[in-house]
Parts: sequence; C-alpha cells; structure tokens
Amino acid sequence: MLLGSGELGKEVAIAAQRLGCRVIAVDRYAGAPAMQVADLAEVVAMADGDALKAVVRRHRPDLVIPEIEALAVDALAELEAEGTTVIPTARATAVTMNRDRIRDLAASELGLRTARFAYAESAAELAAAAAPLGWPVVVKPVMSSSGKGQSVVRGPEGIAAAWEAALAGARGAGARVIVEEFLQFELEITLLTVKQWDGPTLFCPPIGHIQERGDYQCSWQPAALPAAALAQAEAMARAVTDNLGGAGLFGVEFFLCGTPGAEQVVFSELSPRPHDTGLVTLMGQNLNEFELHLRAVLGLPIPEIRSLGPAASRVILADSSGAPVAYRGVAAALAEHDTQLLLFGKPDARPRRRMGVALARGSSETEARARADRAAAQVKVVAR
Repeated sequence: MLLGSGELGKEVAIAAQRLGCRVIAVDRYAGAPAMQVADLAEVVAMADGDALKAVVRRHRPDLVIPEIEALAVDALAELEAEGTTVIPTARATAVTMNRDRIRDLAASELGLRTARFAYAESAAELAAAAAPLGWPVVVKPVMSSSGKGQSVVRGPEGIAAAWEAALAGARGAGARVIVEEFLQFELEITLLTVKQWDGPTLFCPPIGHIQERGDYQCSWQPAALPAAALAQAEAMARAVTDNLGGAGLFGVEFFLCGTPGAEQVVFSELSPRPHDTGLVTLMGQNLNEFELHLRAVLGLPIPEIRSLGPAASRVILADSSGAPVAYRGVAAALAEHDTQLLLFGKPDARPRRRMGVALARGSSETEARARADRAAAQVKVVAR
C-alpha cells in the first residue's frame, strides 16, 4: 500500500507490479498519478489518523510505503505496533517529516556537519535568532514539503514577511520555524542511499541538482565530486540511515562547500523514500531508484548499481490553473536525441506545479543537461 500517489509513487507502483506485487494507491484526491496504474485506489484524508488506520486495517497490506510527508505519522506508529510493516520504519517517517527532529538527530545526536541553525515560535523570536547567524538567512517551517513556506531573508526588515510566509506554507497547526545560515556552496547533491534488511548499505552515483523556491528544477548524474568529499557524504548518509533503521532507498541531500582541495560536505535534509532529483536514474542507471527501493524492501538481491553514462532531468511546470490538463509540444520534445518524457497525468494544474519531467542522456554532463533543457522547453502545459 502506497500512502501518497504522486509521480514518485507512480514509478514505485510500476516497479512493484513488475515484481508481481499487488498495489493499493492511497491519496487525498482521486485520479492521482499512482492510482492510474495501481490495482486499487482509495481516497483518504492523509492527515486524518483514524482514516489512515481504517484503510490499512481494511486491506491488511504486507507493506505500507509512505510516499509523501504530509501524513498522520502517529497512526503509522500505532499500525506498526500492531504488526504492520512500515517502510522504512514509522519512526523514520516521523523524524524526517519534521525538520527540527531530523536536524537535531543529525547535528546533536550524530555530530554531522550542518548549517548553523536555530528555532523560533514567533516573529520576535525569529528576529532574535536570525541576527547572530548573519545575513542573509533561510527561514523554513519545521513541517512542509516542496519548498512551501521557505524564503531567504536579506535583513531585519524581511523578518515579518518570512514569518508569515512560513506559517502559510506549514503543514499542521504548529507555529515553529527553523532559521539557518545561508551557505555559499559550490554544489548541491543527492546521495541515494539503499539500506537493505540483510546486506550492506549501497550508494548510487551522486546526483547534482538545482533548486528554486526550495523545489527541484533540474538534476544530473553522475555529479563531479572529489573522492574525499564523496567518502564524507557516504559516511554521513550511512550514519543517519543506520540510526533510522528499516530498509529501502533514502534520498540524502548535502551541500558541497569550500574551495577545491578543501571541500566540506554539509548535511542538509533526508527523505526516507525515492527522491524527486532521482528521476534522472530512469536514464542514468542500470537499476533506477524505484527498482532499488522495491528490491531493498522486498529483500531481493542488488548485485550492482552502475552508471550508464551522463544523464540529466529538467522539470516541466504549469504556469496557470485549471482542469483538465493537456500537453503541447510533445512531438518536438521527443525529436531530441536520447530523450524521454514523463508526463505525470495530474488531473489539474496550478502555477509552478510539477507536471512532468524531461530526461536525457549525452556524451557529457553538459550535453545531457542541454538535451533535457531543450526537450522540457518544448512542452507546454495547457490547463483548460
């Protein structure tokens, strides 16, 4: 059972069905992408713990795989106590959906290098916490996803607006934000980390990515990373995933800071599930991130994770609201050599909503990224 049925859940469902699994897709709205390929679909208020428990108890799935962060995590803990297997664990899902809990785990318990940070529960506390970090700072709700409520504050005059934006973008009723120093970084990477039930932790080739408004815009693989920096990232990813336990694929995000030869790897965030930047693995690896996730949680062998050469992705965004949705320029996009399109089939559009992604290969990172960019630029989302 998938709890969350967006574009990543859709690929998980496809990978599961290829291995003979029966898939039940659950989300808050009908017609979500994974529901279009699942064996059965259920529409449930995902923040309603009683509703989540009821749907799980009714179907009694072998595995419950949370695919989004906006969930009633207390319900997962109760279900796990009853004997339901939650991937990777109910605790991992709860810790990672709260920025304060994952940051405290990484920085305080595990001693990983992170950006300097503080918490605030009012605009006045935010102003007092931000100043010692130096301007600019980054303000985020402790509970949100896809960059919602995140802003960069250049000086004290921006605090009030950042506080209001964080509250508006937060999940749940809590009024707490995290404020971080603004890191000057050379590269932002995702290290897809595969934790097995009975086997070593495995790593995919690192993925470089660019975010805007806290949401991924493009990614490429393999990212050029010094060997020492990659070793640092792998050690940090292994430490945090070992602590969280369970099995499955984790998307662990890092910043690469400093000068050549003196790079520092800084832990950023973690998702206990396939990662949006990892869509590039559909073109860039022998086993994509969704296949790896399923093999890990089903206890199946993973003999090798191998790069197939430079690959890249570029998101396709809507620029208006409406439904139903159509796409123009698909033929022109697919005329580009070594490209694929994933059009997610979301039933409605809104500005900046991710509606698809262009994927490409090339003889170099530059060529792969250029091909993905050109293909994505051809596609126009038409909301009627």
